[in-house]
Amino acid sequence: MAMKDYSDEFRADAVALYESTPGATYKSIAADLGINRATLREWVLRDRERRGVAAAAARSGGAAPARAGQRAPSADRDERIRQLEARVAELEASERKLATERDILRKAANYFAGETNW
Repeated sequence: MAMKDYSDEFRADAVALYESTPGATYKSIAADLGINRATLREWVLRDRERRGVAAAAARSGGAAPARAGQRAPSADRDERIRQLEARVAELEASERKLATERDILRKAANYFAGETNW
């Protein structure tokens, strides 16, 4: 089977999508993008090594985000602030994921629009 050559931009977009998707697996993101799971894993690990980020810290983002239904809001002001900051981080990650997906879809649409020979 021939090896495919992916652009640096595609690789960066794939890594950004994986990193910004809470709970994502290499398998799920790779399937969405139509690439091999091991290829995506290699790109992510290389990117983390380049940035000097540990694997566990890269995905967890520090503190675990508070989700609705898990905990009642704390009466302690500092704990409440930490919970809200975690929620903001979670929402920002979700926003980055959606923006990345949108950009990938736009690029794909432009690519396929250029492929048509009417």
